[in-house]
Amino acid sequence: MTIAFTFPGQGSQTVGMGKDLADTFPEARAVFEEVDAALGQSLTKVMWEGPADELTLTANTQPALMAVSLATMRVLEAKGVDLSKAASFVAGHSLGEYSALAAAGSLSVAQAARLLRIRGEAMQKAVPVGEGAMAALLGLDFDQAMEVAQEAAQGDVCQAANDNATGQVVVSGHKAAVERACEIAKGKGARRAVLLPVSAPFHCALMQPAADAMAAALAEVEIKAPVVPLVANVVAAPITDPEEIRTRLVEQVTGTVRWRESVSWMADNGVTTLVEVGTGKVLTGMVRRIVKSLEGVAVNTAEDIDALVARLESAQS
Repeated sequence: MTIAFTFPGQGSQTVGMGKDLADTFPEARAVFEEVDAALGQSLTKVMWEGPADELTLTANTQPALMAVSLATMRVLEAKGVDLSKAASFVAGHSLGEYSALAAAGSLSVAQAARLLRIRGEAMQKAVPVGEGAMAALLGLDFDQAMEVAQEAAQGDVCQAANDNATGQVVVSGHKAAVERACEIAKGKGARRAVLLPVSAPFHCALMQPAADAMAAALAEVEIKAPVVPLVANVVAAPITDPEEIRTRLVEQVTGTVRWRESVSWMADNGVTTLVEVGTGKVLTGMVRRIVKSLEGVAVNTAEDIDALVARLESAQS
């Protein structure tokens, strides 16, 4: 069993996430307290009590999801899991890259929380509400989705934002262009083409102001080499050099999340099991659609943590 630890992105959040871990494990509680202190607010109150529309504000969602992932990692570590020995790679979906880097020791939890707050606010501010949109094109491969986006642009921005899994590509850009993409996709045989309930058009050229903000923020932060390589979204390949990590995190704001290719690369390079650390099972649900032979394991609860620890111990014995 060769493992990569993966970390979820926006869309996995739910009110109440992480509370059971905080109530059960002091290591988890310490992470949530560290995030609250770093942000100067009780983000945990929003996470655990809602309301849902406040949690789904991008500036809250991003550090909140990282907090749950890192709280889960700290419990695993307390139970004897050493990421540098247990995993061959880490990877994260969009904001999940910051969780992956914090888990692998490149960033502290406080650094990741502050950077994700800046990232979320900058992404929200980059495009006035109502001017941008994102849509999922289901049933088209990546090349077909790229053709749809190019045809739909017509002078506007329309790009492939997320290559999530085989037959699941998200496009992003100006609202009118994304709506055109939905109609064109249906004409090209897409099973479904649906606008997504998001607050901004992420991972496209319209996010350039947010990329500039992240370049400035990341320039002020020390990034250490991760204890295992990060399979980066924008190159779908492993990186370890701190300066390259800094560059790729900036590029990622406007670039395509190449998740399908990243998972395929890991499978081609010996990974047999992808462990999704944090909340939800979005990434786990994609695994077999990308590579049928891969196993996906979601680690959300105390029971999930104990099951993974037991598996790792038996694999070592």
